[in-house]
Amino acid sequence: MRDLLPVILVVLFFQLVVLQQPLPNLGQLLMGTLLVVLGLTFFINGLEMGLFPIGESLAHALARKGSLFWLLTFAFTLGFGTTVAEPALIAVSQEAAEVAAQAGAIGDSAAAQRSYAQGLRMTVAFSVGFAIVLGVIRILKGWPMHWMIIAGYVLVVIITSFAPREIIGIAYDSGGVTTSTITVPLVTALGVGLASSIRGRNPMIDGFGLIAFASLTPMVFVMLYGMVVH
Repeated sequence: MRDLLPVILVVLFFQLVVLQQPLPNLGQLLMGTLLVVLGLTFFINGLEMGLFPIGESLAHALARKGSLFWLLTFAFTLGFGTTVAEPALIAVSQEAAEVAAQAGAIGDSAAAQRSYAQGLRMTVAFSVGFAIVLGVIRILKGWPMHWMIIAGYVLVVIITSFAPREIIGIAYDSGGVTTSTITVPLVTALGVGLASSIRGRNPMIDGFGLIAFASLTPMVFVMLYGMVVH
């Protein structure tokens, strides 16, 4: 309730003070607010009870096993699988396909839109899987994250100058929608668990930062995807 209170106050202020209109469908709004409160409560408790512990325990187990292949395979499939399941990415992909069809960039048929949206989702998912692998290697090797991030954004700027204008905005948004409700907790747990399992690594310094890679690589991959499709 405390976290939702600022949003509620903003809506009430603009509706009652700025627009000076009564709230439409008050009962429906109250019921929707109640469902949001319950949903956030269950979601946060679910993260603490299930997703964070399983992510950390798997990272610990794979680090003790000492197999780089299985650790990187787990990192890639975790990034790929969680991103494919992201509701925000599904919604953005469908919206991008509809807009691309209206603009004439792709065919106007339902099959063409589905293919475009699916290709966009798979591209973003693959890029996040690649990003998590890169982040895991960084933790293992102890590479400085800031230089890798700087190099990544320099690459984004360079590719932006070559990418079609129709895909640039979608590519930049893809970096944000990937870091949502499913990907963030599992990837964060992986990084913290892995850094805790490796001697000489600090979970606070080395365990975080995987999400930064997951936000960066989709921009590059989606713009490359746009060069092929458009």
